[in-house]
Amino acid sequence: MKVLVTGYGGFLGKAICRQLLAKGFHVKGLARGRYPEMESIGVEALQGSASDPSVCESACKNIDAVIHTAALAGVWGPASSFVSANIHATEHLLACCKNQHIGSFVFTSSPSVTFDGSPQSNIDESVPYPTKWLCDYPRTKAIAEQKVLEANSSSLRTCALRPHLIWGIGDPHLIPRVIARRRQGRLLRVGDGKNLIDTVHVDAAAAAHVSALERMLDRDSAAAGRPYFLTDGAPQECWSWITTILSFANLTPPTRHISLNSAYRIGALLEGIYRALGKKSEPPMTRFVAKQLGVDHYFRIQNAVERLGYQPPQNRAELVAEMVGTLA
Repeated sequence: MKVLVTGYGGFLGKAICRQLLAKGFHVKGLARGRYPEMESIGVEALQGSASDPSVCESACKNIDAVIHTAALAGVWGPASSFVSANIHATEHLLACCKNQHIGSFVFTSSPSVTFDGSPQSNIDESVPYPTKWLCDYPRTKAIAEQKVLEANSSSLRTCALRPHLIWGIGDPHLIPRVIARRRQGRLLRVGDGKNLIDTVHVDAAAAAHVSALERMLDRDSAAAGRPYFLTDGAPQECWSWITTILSFANLTPPTRHISLNSAYRIGALLEGIYRALGKKSEPPMTRFVAKQLGVDHYFRIQNAVERLGYQPPQNRAELVAEMVGTLA
């Protein structure tokens, strides 16, 4: 079996590729950059963007299945960039699957596709998409996810996975971002800090993608055509978690705090000012960030466990200790 992994050089993409190779799959990777370390372990690399239809056509030749992890993430930037990277790229890949008779497609989505700023407290996949989003990333990912699920058929089995706050050794985004904000003096406690959040270890998220792929290849109609939340299965208080992250870098938690309503209003004001001035840099606060820091977002994973055989990590304390050792 030959699997195309888009975004194969990303944090999650690398973990997926390693697990696929360990299971004997032939892996072809598509990314904008070059990743020699992945080529050295057996990934057949193709450089290019999935936003380009011709690149997708080339990448999908002689492929049995696709795992589409590539995306443009973030809370700021031109809407057109998010539309191209998240919606158009997904459309191109789905079209190639149909044209080249590729039967399996696994999409990396996000829990934020259902987030409109309201608390997400122990919700499952029955929660509908909102009518509005707080930034273009969740909006475009939601549209792309819907296209993936609508494409599910007897000839093309599809599903969408929603991993939340991926962490682990080698994390280039989540933990470094929190630490950088604290060092820059840009980290404030929003709200009372008691809101619960979920995270997911990168290896568990990768294993879920591989398991989902195997079920799509097996043409499992009970697993196909659905979205799935992925977490460690153990929500924790947001600011307790942030305090733990900061301790990795010998940093103390911020002493300054702000109410959720104030943070949201400031975020809205800054977004307006930055747009009016045409600033490309991300504002120090946005509505999306305020809500993510101040309200619940934790999820049920029963469907992933039952339909995909997903197993959340049982040794999270050991995994945290391993990661801390690499940061020391």
